[in-house]
Amino acid sequence: MGILDGKRGVIFGVANDRSIAWAISRALHDAGAELAFTYAGEILERRVRPLAEGIGATLILPCDVTKEEEIDRVFETLRKEWGYLDILIHAVAYATKEDLSNPYVQTSREGFHLALDVSTYSLVVLSRQAAPLMEGRAGSILTMTYVGSEKVIPNYNVMGVAKAALEASVRYLAYDLGPKGIRVNAISAGPIKTLAASGIAGFKEMLHYSSERAPLKRNIDAEEVGRTALYLVSDMASAVTGEIVHVDAGYNIMGM
Repeated sequence: MGILDGKRGVIFGVANDRSIAWAISRALHDAGAELAFTYAGEILERRVRPLAEGIGATLILPCDVTKEEEIDRVFETLRKEWGYLDILIHAVAYATKEDLSNPYVQTSREGFHLALDVSTYSLVVLSRQAAPLMEGRAGSILTMTYVGSEKVIPNYNVMGVAKAALEASVRYLAYDLGPKGIRVNAISAGPIKTLAASGIAGFKEMLHYSSERAPLKRNIDAEEVGRTALYLVSDMASAVTGEIVHVDAGYNIMGM
């Protein structure tokens, strides 16, 4: 018996087998959840489909979160095939390479809009679509953030601003959806070697700096994030909502 037996969840944001979203998927699957997956474009489909099929997923759907019609089709399929939803994992974020490498003051208008649309507004629209499928089922929505939302992290730039907006959205969504019994939380993970992280200049130095200064004197791995996600979407966290849970070996508590 798994703690998620009988639960169904949809995962947005798996990039490859090293991504945080995949580690979360494995943790939820191992606990008994039935999962559906989305991908954005053919390149990601070639990575996501074998992983999803490897754990028995039958719903593997295209979804560019900037396109309302694709989001609509995902949730119409979930409604038709499943009829309900218990878990939504939002691990979607994007900013252009230029807007990550240039100083924040040089962020382009288009780049700012794109980062906030993909990384922040997508949580709002996905939550709105998921809510009717979660009513009466103690549903759980979980997203991913980073300490760059709270403090300046060089080269994180517009993504830090997008993550700050994402964390505020978690609180407002938790307030809106709480009366329906739906919980909304975020995990603020420490730096992990992922495809997304590779786009941040100086990432190796970030890993070294974090491990030196974190109370546990080490970096974290994706499986540790997966286990925390399992707790947050399960009944063990039935009274937890609107929270930003740090999984970073304690780095976020440090001043000097």
